[in-house]
Amino acid sequence: MASTQRVAAGEGVTWTVLDDDYRVAVPVEQYLEYLRSRDCSPNTIKSYARGLALWWTFLERRAQSWDTVGVSELGTFVGQLRRGSVAEDVVPLHDGRKAADATVASRARAVMGFYRYHAARGVEVAGRLYETVQTRPGSYLPFLEHVARRTGRRSSVVKVRVRAKPLPVLLPDQMAAIRDAEASWDPAGAVWSGELRYRLLWALLEETGLRLGEALGLRHRDWKTGTGTTAQVEVVHREDHPHGLRAKSGHRRVFVGSALDRLYGDWVWALCEAGADVELDDWDNAYIFCNVHRGRSFAPLRPESVYKHLAARKKDVPGLPPDMTPHWYRHTHATALLLSGVPMHVVSRRLGHADIQTTINTYAHVTEDAELRACADWQKITQTWGSRHEV
Repeated sequence: MASTQRVAAGEGVTWTVLDDDYRVAVPVEQYLEYLRSRDCSPNTIKSYARGLALWWTFLERRAQSWDTVGVSELGTFVGQLRRGSVAEDVVPLHDGRKAADATVASRARAVMGFYRYHAARGVEVAGRLYETVQTRPGSYLPFLEHVARRTGRRSSVVKVRVRAKPLPVLLPDQMAAIRDAEASWDPAGAVWSGELRYRLLWALLEETGLRLGEALGLRHRDWKTGTGTTAQVEVVHREDHPHGLRAKSGHRRVFVGSALDRLYGDWVWALCEAGADVELDDWDNAYIFCNVHRGRSFAPLRPESVYKHLAARKKDVPGLPPDMTPHWYRHTHATALLLSGVPMHVVSRRLGHADIQTTINTYAHVTEDAELRACADWQKITQTWGSRHEV
């Protein structure tokens, strides 16, 4: 059975795939190295490695070479992914818990990317895995679409459809409740009591829509506090985070309000009172969200610690969704901006999407619902007909 293997490399942590004999699966490693050369994040490499480890297991169970597959094998693999029986010796005859569509699509995407890469290298695969299409569904046309219309576009034959689900969002009262549960201001002593670090983190995610990894990767030099101008946070692409966190979308600036800026100032003051200004040699390069209770003092906070803390908060704060994750703040931020009338391209830039089509695909339903909701007052709409006719 093939497996994924964590590897500590010079530039950080990465992942590879080992075959049944605990040797590196060379064709897979070639593809993963290609992804590394494209500066894909460690989490992306890990996800693709997991999908390809399942595919390699599938091939080993069938004693089949990786370059002799076709559409039928890929279809069988997708079916096993849905049933969760890729690595099983016996396929259960009763219906068990099926894998989520998004998970199946992610694993299948890794396999198709693997074959697309090797096809570009000139490797001949026995089966027809791609077809040339001349049209592109949808109203959005990417750059150089006129070229694709003449030459066609290579499209995967095997596709996994993911049923769209409403994106989870948080209500204002829920976000306020978790902030207040973290830390509260004591007017008498003029101090914050509680976990000011997490109050700042939730407020930052709520107001900026940053990914958790982007927030935890922020250094003090990235926070440009307001001095006569609007405060801003710079998201900077770096590859030296101790826990492998990266800014997925590269560099961008996100402007923030004065209240959040003051909260950051209070957190800086709290860190100084804890001795950070004395212990840290380079304050500008120190991480904003850091250890203050456990582990090495002022070392960067781990994402696992945030999830563990949130799990405890969900038990303490009534009304928080049990399946809430930090990423809900990002969906909430985007939804709130779109419902308030902020243009789609502005939201896309603020979120750091590389392509506005990503924003459209993810949040188009928000604006569509708002437009359809405007049609609900049918009487008001029909009243305008007469005035238009008179004109």
